[in-house]
Amino acid sequence: MKLLHIIATMNPISGGPCQGIRNSNPEIVRYGINREVVSLDDPETPFLGSDDFIIHALGPAIGTWHYAPRLRPWLLANLGRFDVVVINGLWIYPSYAGWSAIQTIKKQAKRNPEIRVPKVFIMPHGMLDPYFQNASNRRIKAIRNWFYWKLIENKVVNGADGILFTCATELMLARKSFHPYHPKKEVNVGYGITPPPVYSEGMRGEFLAQCPEVKDKPYLLFLSRIHKKKGVDLLIKAYANTVNKALAEKREYPKLVIAGPGLNSLYGAKMVRLLASYPTLKNSIFFTGMLTGDCKWGGLYGCEAFVLPSHQENFGIAVVEAMACKKPVLISHQINIWKEIEAGGGAIVAADTLEGTQNMLNEWVSLSAGKQNEMGKRALETYQNNFHIGPASIAFINSISI
Repeated sequence: MKLLHIIATMNPISGGPCQGIRNSNPEIVRYGINREVVSLDDPETPFLGSDDFIIHALGPAIGTWHYAPRLRPWLLANLGRFDVVVINGLWIYPSYAGWSAIQTIKKQAKRNPEIRVPKVFIMPHGMLDPYFQNASNRRIKAIRNWFYWKLIENKVVNGADGILFTCATELMLARKSFHPYHPKKEVNVGYGITPPPVYSEGMRGEFLAQCPEVKDKPYLLFLSRIHKKKGVDLLIKAYANTVNKALAEKREYPKLVIAGPGLNSLYGAKMVRLLASYPTLKNSIFFTGMLTGDCKWGGLYGCEAFVLPSHQENFGIAVVEAMACKKPVLISHQINIWKEIEAGGGAIVAADTLEGTQNMLNEWVSLSAGKQNEMGKRALETYQNNFHIGPASIAFINSISI
């Protein structure tokens, strides 16, 4: 089988969708599938060329719609080489270009039966979640999306051969946002990651070079984009309340490492100012920027627990990576896989509010070392039973097989 992914970017900073493609590639290849990717990245971008599959970079994209004039002509010339096309993401030009090119090829195939028309699947990666229509800071975008759905995106979604979801909750939530919504097929293919590399002292060294302040100190790790959706403000405020209480009671409290891109954004600058408003925290909270490679794994292996009080998370690859490193996860119930994680016993789950985040932190530090270690073991078991890349890849392959 020849498979093509259409995606806006393969930049590792963008997170989920491109990382999912990379995570699954060893299994995809093992099952004899020839995969290629077409993206709107600038072909001169440094991160290109390091993957073991072909990426056709046709950017740079223009504007917020991510228009790329080379994409549709490339699709018209190349779609016939593939058996299956997966469009990753919605609301921007790549999904429209993919749908539009397929319509043209279908018309050509009616006149010439020798023309091959590939099957087309959409993988929305949470982009049909009601959160994006209901969030108070997205009202204008919600109106824009409603019109865009009526004009274009409903044709893309309802016209595809199937919609692929990363978890059961995403599938159910997708039914609540827009109408008409009547896809030909809905499939929960799951999602997963490959096992992390085995821990080494080199990983610890790489991480401590980035964050020397936590050497020989226990710490909690937030590893995600510095973005309003991720609840960074809740985490800093909740942590401040719990630490100030601990200081008053002369108790030790783990440090907090906030790692991820976005510190130079407007929201990131706001978080720096928020931290500065708590002088007692200057030696307790540390921003590191983005962690990659051994540095990232060193941070994960070395932390007490992973924390992410997100307002919306379709899957949460970093959450699962932490579990695969035998780390408990402290998460909100707005992360769509929270039910599976909580059922496994490797997490503390709370509301995505200041009170919920504070209760979550308080519950964690109240646990004995033995109970924290037991939670770590259960987190690893939950990863192995639910989020290993092998079963997820098989489900994906079975769903797109022609």
